[in-house]
Amino acid sequence: MLRIGIDLGGTNIAGGLVSDDGEIVFKKSISTVTDKGESGLLDAILSLCKSLIARADSEEITSIGIGVPGHADNREGLVVYCNNIPFENTCLSKFITENTGLSCNIGNDANAAALAEVLFGVARGLDSAIMVTLGTGVGGGIIIGKRIFDGCNGSAGEIGHMSLFPDGKECNCGRRGCFELYASATALKEQTQKAMENHPESKLWEFAKSPLEANGKTAFDAMRAGDDVGKSVVEQYIKYLSVGIVNLVNCFCPEAIIFGGGIAKEGETLLSPIREILSREQYSDYNKKTALLTASLGNDAGIIGAAFLGE
Repeated sequence: MLRIGIDLGGTNIAGGLVSDDGEIVFKKSISTVTDKGESGLLDAILSLCKSLIARADSEEITSIGIGVPGHADNREGLVVYCNNIPFENTCLSKFITENTGLSCNIGNDANAAALAEVLFGVARGLDSAIMVTLGTGVGGGIIIGKRIFDGCNGSAGEIGHMSLFPDGKECNCGRRGCFELYASATALKEQTQKAMENHPESKLWEFAKSPLEANGKTAFDAMRAGDDVGKSVVEQYIKYLSVGIVNLVNCFCPEAIIFGGGIAKEGETLLSPIREILSREQYSDYNKKTALLTASLGNDAGIIGAAFLGE
């Protein structure tokens, strides 16, 4: 028995045949087609689904799940809105079911990744967890009772748009001071670039030849090389990130916070100071604490989690 999981991204659409125990037995990726509008993108997703169905040969496929980078309402089968792809109130589930004969569940891609980590990854066996993905923005997925918590209309989990500073930077969502403006990989890159411009003597320049070449790893590398400016950038970034993490723990008190994205590869260099701040600032001083973990499934999490949407 196999399931199809589709991870719809702004650049690529990744799909896989997933077994009941969360193993990807076959995987395929195609480019995301956006220049042909909604219909072109629907056809591309359908084409990928059909190629995976054909690959399954005689094995039975039970369902299709699709994780999308935006607001997806599985109850209505609608992709309500995506910022970077041409879907708005798109009847994705109905389209896929009508053209494959298989039931189709949809959900937010970060929610799907969080579900995968709880069912088969680093948080396997836990009942509750929140995934925090540090990438272009800050993505979030909330799992309660081993199920996705997506709110009354499928839009819950947009943790990147908690406001840390009501009078802070303006976000493209229309609010100010959003979490992702200070704690995403993009934000860390911007903070590093500013530090390089202000400190030409810094070792940051040894790890990026120009501010434009800086990335989410540059400040960590400089810090490890003994650079005070790099250390200052990392410490300020972690303070910003910790504000959001403390808020999440105080609101939900999950068994674990799972960090994903490239910055999460810093491991304990990132987690240890967050853990220290959390122990000092979280509301409850009860001896059972929220664990801080690094995601283990990598880019496969979106495919695996999508395959189990609707469970």
